[in-house]
Amino acid sequence: MSGGVTRRSIVLAEVLAAATRWLAQDPDPRTRAELEDLIGRAEAAGGDEAAGELARRFDGRLQFGTAGLRGPLEAGPNGMNRVVVAQTAAGLARYLRGEGGDPSIVVGYDARTNSRVFAEDLAQIMAGHGIRTTLLPSALPTPVLATAVRRLDASAGVMVTASHNPAQDNGVKVFLGGADGGSQIVSPNDERIAAAIAAAADEDISTYARASAFRIAGDDVVDFYVDATARRGVPGAEPLRFVYTPLHGVGGRTARRVFVAAGFGDPIVVPAQEHPDASFPTVPFPNPEEEGALDLAIELAHSEGAGLVIAHDPDADRLAVAIPAHAGWRRLTGNEIGLLLGWRAAARTTGRGGSLVASLVSSPGLAEVARLHELSAVETLTGFKYISRVPDLLFGFEEALGYLVDPDKVHDKDGISAAVEFLSLAAEARDRGVGIEECLEELAERIGGHASAQVSIRVESTDGIRAIMHRLRTVPPTALAAEPVQTASDFANGHDGFAPSDLLRFTLAGGARVIIRPSGTEPKLKAYIDVRDDRGTGAERLEHARARVAEIADDVRILLREGHE
Repeated sequence: MSGGVTRRSIVLAEVLAAATRWLAQDPDPRTRAELEDLIGRAEAAGGDEAAGELARRFDGRLQFGTAGLRGPLEAGPNGMNRVVVAQTAAGLARYLRGEGGDPSIVVGYDARTNSRVFAEDLAQIMAGHGIRTTLLPSALPTPVLATAVRRLDASAGVMVTASHNPAQDNGVKVFLGGADGGSQIVSPNDERIAAAIAAAADEDISTYARASAFRIAGDDVVDFYVDATARRGVPGAEPLRFVYTPLHGVGGRTARRVFVAAGFGDPIVVPAQEHPDASFPTVPFPNPEEEGALDLAIELAHSEGAGLVIAHDPDADRLAVAIPAHAGWRRLTGNEIGLLLGWRAAARTTGRGGSLVASLVSSPGLAEVARLHELSAVETLTGFKYISRVPDLLFGFEEALGYLVDPDKVHDKDGISAAVEFLSLAAEARDRGVGIEECLEELAERIGGHASAQVSIRVESTDGIRAIMHRLRTVPPTALAAEPVQTASDFANGHDGFAPSDLLRFTLAGGARVIIRPSGTEPKLKAYIDVRDDRGTGAERLEHARARVAEIADDVRILLREGHE
């Protein structure tokens, strides 16, 4: 017993020492008070709960995930706070200096809690380390920052955002210029940047050089993005009547400027979600993929007699669409939007060739579109850091509402450019007397009826995710929805030419496909289901495929939750 107490005491002493060192360098009054409270309660008798919380916060540090850092706003190396941001800035600055030349960087930020504070810390430390630094003039969408990296020929870009994560999160997303063309970071650069950050974290942040000699970008950076994006618009014979929501994010002002400049007019905006609000008061999760996120927009569209709903996530790099259906309205899947936009991109190539690109978990229907138009079809691992790097890219997408429609301007997903393309598609369809559902049926006549679904479960910890993936690897399913599993592929050590990835793929005897992987941005386990059907008319093909997807999804939900609840 005494040995156990001693070991616990030693661990607690180490955690308290680490927390005290952290506290001494933390410049933020809020996180300082938070940490002082935890330390005080952990030192008091019966402070096991506070001690456990301190241990959680100091048992590691945020790791690079999808192109950067993302986590809850809280004190300690496992959270997003001014100390972590300063360490990240110093590490990235030293990495850029190590690359030689005269490095430069563009820093952008959204409207989340502390985003501007983090961005100013980044800019000061970058400038203090001799990096030519430009700070965007206000809270702006991520695609504006990604475009600015190329427009200003910067060595790198940093966007302070947690995209569509819950309100309590924030993050830092990193882009590289030069030969990387303004794309998100990939290996080995992410490992090298992470190592530089870890080395910087051994120093007190008060010793980092800081300077105020950074430039605030002019409005011309935003004007360029607006003008270039608006030029893609094809408004049609009559104005479209559509509802728009930025979901309390930063997309509203920029998107509305683009819509007007492109000839679509000012949309009907959801009043309660029009302005940036870091608390996201009308949605539990500010993610347009989530059930209920578009309810207010759909209600408004119904009352106003609009024919379309356009929605962005809080940093406007993702696009969601809802359309009138036989019984009310329905939200299009990311794959439906991707196939329609891919079809439009392919039809406009005018024989110049190129590649249509989809991530591994997205609809295989895009490859059918490419074959019909004699274009290259490419699959990548999940993430636009891979999609954007495919040579001769014409169009790329992934089913999580991400679309790259304008590779000459931006090498990342862009919800505003994608909205312009979709509005153009809708206007062209309206002018020939059809709706979006009919467009999907026409596409099914050409490439087969493709339907998809995503099943996901929230998991409290990464240990829970690992346990489920281990179970599925050890005892894979033999059948789903009464259909035998024909092949089971594990990508953990690489597969089919792909780099190692925590991903499982099950192909059923009838050709349906189920892919299971952890989310790269949220504590979720995700399953992606795809079915193709060639029976009957386009409408019948879609009906058959959707029914089969629903059957398989029911079994996949059971499969993921076995042993979890």
